[in-house]
Amino acid sequence: MRLSTGTIYDVGTAALLQQQAKLVDIQQHISTERRILTPSDDPIASAQAINVTQTLSLNTQYSVNRTNALSTLGLVESVFEGVTSNLQDVRRLAVNAGNPTLSDADRQSLATELRGRFDALVGFANATDGTGKFLFSGFQGSTKPFSQTDLTVQYNGDQGQRLNQVSATRQLAVSDSGSNIFERIKNGNGVFTTAANATNNGAGIIDTGTVTNPASLTGNNYEIRFSVSPTNVITYDVVNTTTTVTLSAGNAYTDSANISFDGLQFEIDGKPADGDIFTIVPSTNQSVFKTVGDLITALEAPGSGHPNATRLTNNINTALTNLDHGLEQILTSRSAVGARLQEIDTLESVGSDLEIQFEKTLSQLQDVDLAKAISDLNRQQLFLEAAQKSFVSISGLSLFDFI
Repeated sequence: MRLSTGTIYDVGTAALLQQQAKLVDIQQHISTERRILTPSDDPIASAQAINVTQTLSLNTQYSVNRTNALSTLGLVESVFEGVTSNLQDVRRLAVNAGNPTLSDADRQSLATELRGRFDALVGFANATDGTGKFLFSGFQGSTKPFSQTDLTVQYNGDQGQRLNQVSATRQLAVSDSGSNIFERIKNGNGVFTTAANATNNGAGIIDTGTVTNPASLTGNNYEIRFSVSPTNVITYDVVNTTTTVTLSAGNAYTDSANISFDGLQFEIDGKPADGDIFTIVPSTNQSVFKTVGDLITALEAPGSGHPNATRLTNNINTALTNLDHGLEQILTSRSAVGARLQEIDTLESVGSDLEIQFEKTLSQLQDVDLAKAISDLNRQQLFLEAAQKSFVSISGLSLFDFI
């Protein structure tokens, strides 16, 4: 068989280029440290690598979301710490205001200080996160949650919570409704609330009371109406003002003795005057702003002498009870935020473990075996050198060499 010189060169060149292409391919695998450069290198592994890469990218985004949630909830925790300290100071001032040696001017000074605490409390409730979104306006992050007019505060947000996707299966709340935190606080003892009528002239002071029999509770409103005879005998009637039924009449009054009916029990200390009325109504939601505002109003009113001192004592006792409920509500909210922060830490730990696992799987699918690749490179270099030498030998054959 005879081959033309052109054919010899064409075949030789093609063989050399093929060997060079294989050598370049191996060099690319080594330089990139990747086993798969194109999907044709390993179609199945290439598809798996795409899935793992997407999952790894999502896990990275979840980590970013967790970092953002951690920052926001950290701000919420700081706000709650400030609110707690503020309400504790208010409570201390309320206790101090009950000192009978204080004058009206002294209590006016305390009221002025409480106004500062009140403004600070509203400021805490209108706190924002690092991006300018309000923390306690529900879904409406750009709406200022609370507006203030003197001692009256109005909530302008909604009842929602902004959620952050912190894992594939978990959305975590990073905001709260200010209404739930600052407004939905039960007054009184949580079941019913007691109060002295503002027009009372006696020295009767009523406590918060307790529930003795939950099954007997009616949820109705009551009044305790006092009468004083010309001989100074004090009696009282118990009237259900919801049904207008008098439950009992002409009951002999004993200072600090228990008064019980319809599952309720409370005490009245001191000597009520004729016509004095005490009310018992079911507990309702009362904002912490109203509690502090009512306390300020009570301190700004005259509190010296009779019956002003008795009214002041009743108002302060009511404020202290409601402040305790407000503090309890804030502490409960802080506990919920603490639980979320703890959950973020747990999810971050799990996310870090998943990232390591995904990267390991991706490495197994994509990374080249350097030892094998270098061996293949040496072998391919040998093949190329052999092809080059054989081409030189074959292309050099000529009949003129044998003449």
